[in-house]
Amino acid sequence: MQEEWQIMADDRLQAGDPDLEGDPQVTLDTSVAHPARVYDYWLGGKDNFAADREAAEQVIAANPTVLHGVRANRAFLARAVRYLAGEAGIRQFLDLGTGLPTADNTHQVAQAIAPDTRIVYVDNDPMVLTYARALLTSAPEGATAYVQADIRDTEKVLAGAAETLDFGEPVAVMALMILQYVPDADDPWGIVGRLLEPLAAGSYLTVSDTVRDIDTQRVTQGTARLNERMGPTRLTLRSRAEFERFFDDLEMVEPGIVPLPEWGAPGSEHPIPCYAGMGRKPARG
Repeated sequence: MQEEWQIMADDRLQAGDPDLEGDPQVTLDTSVAHPARVYDYWLGGKDNFAADREAAEQVIAANPTVLHGVRANRAFLARAVRYLAGEAGIRQFLDLGTGLPTADNTHQVAQAIAPDTRIVYVDNDPMVLTYARALLTSAPEGATAYVQADIRDTEKVLAGAAETLDFGEPVAVMALMILQYVPDADDPWGIVGRLLEPLAAGSYLTVSDTVRDIDTQRVTQGTARLNERMGPTRLTLRSRAEFERFFDDLEMVEPGIVPLPEWGAPGSEHPIPCYAGMGRKPARG
């Protein structure tokens, strides 16, 4: 598998693809699980390794509803992007923690509505960026770009995004199931604030995360099993109050902060331990 995706990238390099020129050497540690590849496995993908699959199965054993949750999150992504590109008229997206390409990626949903939409994807897993550059293409009227960075390095993220996006116009920041991997000690709320600070009024923040106050026992057990297998990466379960802090000083979009399947949809028969919300950056008086 590792050889297959590397061959795809190499083929485009040999074809003179400018998006891949100067790509850093990809180095992977396949001995520990990575969130993007675990998530890929849960979605039924094939771009994962034995450590990812073992970690994913351990979580499923403790919390079988995780499969419903990851599918619900993909559906939420599509609903949120349709709202932003359609009703809100957003033409620029900054997608944090991209994950491995699958169906209905942000640029596909947005550019189906507005082909001139510009999207920047950010991820710190080199496998994700290699796949993204090899397999994701933009509508000719718009643009799709990629930044390999940890979202905690906000200066690098913003500098990379500014090469494609105009911060003088509204940007939709998508942070789906990514802030949960930033520990409290690294101040995820401050990270969000620094990313939003240079963006124009009328920009949006969309967040989803696993939380500890829905189906608490099973999600706690599943999270503990996952954390044992992800090396230095850890998933931090937060409360509703902690989740709400991501939207401080933003104007909430209806229906506000709700269990993820209830944002723009009728909900789920399964207890999905995730919140979702969207906020708009107001104009300053």
